[in-house]
Amino acid sequence: MPTSRPSPTHCSMNRPTFGERLNAALIRGLALTRSLLYQVVLIGSVIVYSTLLLVVGPMASDESLDRLARSWAKVNLAALKWICGLRCRISGLERLPVENAIVLSKHQSAWDILALRAVLPIRQSWVLKQELMRIPVFGAGLRRLHCIPIDRTAGRRAIVELVREGLRNLQGGRWVIVFPEGTRTAPGSRHPYAIGGAVLAERSGRPVVPIAHNAGFFWGRRSILKTPGTIDLVIGPTVPSAGRSAAEINAAAEEWIESTVAALPGPDAL
Repeated sequence: MPTSRPSPTHCSMNRPTFGERLNAALIRGLALTRSLLYQVVLIGSVIVYSTLLLVVGPMASDESLDRLARSWAKVNLAALKWICGLRCRISGLERLPVENAIVLSKHQSAWDILALRAVLPIRQSWVLKQELMRIPVFGAGLRRLHCIPIDRTAGRRAIVELVREGLRNLQGGRWVIVFPEGTRTAPGSRHPYAIGGAVLAERSGRPVVPIAHNAGFFWGRRSILKTPGTIDLVIGPTVPSAGRSAAEINAAAEEWIESTVAALPGPDAL
């Protein structure tokens, strides 16, 4: 017996109407326009603040330069909120230890750089790829902020450099910020966690603060488009380093970060 075909009326009910498609296109176009406007603000702020770091750097204290860096982050977070409708919700601030520590964070977007700079204690030293130091003006500004540039192709030598410079900055009272995956990852994906940050924790005896977020759903790693909404950033319980190997510290931090990221709202819930 021949099967019945779905009626044209039934099929059309599953398709978006012309009005719905037009509305979706207008919303996306508006989001893209806002995103491009914010991109102008971001680039302008990088030029202005990097120049300020160069000009006042030789005369200013480390604290003043750290405050300048935090100001840059807060200006950009405010611009994201008012231009793109992109907000953030921070939880777990009460878990931050009193003394400086090592931060291992998920890295999905340029947004997490702004958020961590604005939210964490002001004295920070960031582990970053050395290529960034070669960018005119911007790289020179980074040198004023006690960053730790690493050659990611150097293998063990990179870990030795990270530990040497990390210990020096920890002893100076600074927080050391590490993206253990080494690069931005798309939501739902992960890269192997490099062990350098955990080795620093083992050698220094300082605890690790794991951080998870879902920024990649709103600002993709290779995208200009910023989607309006609220990013969740969660600061986890500290991972003690005393009596633990670097491998154990790294595994504990990775397990908490990845399980927390998986539990945060995905695109269907936004």
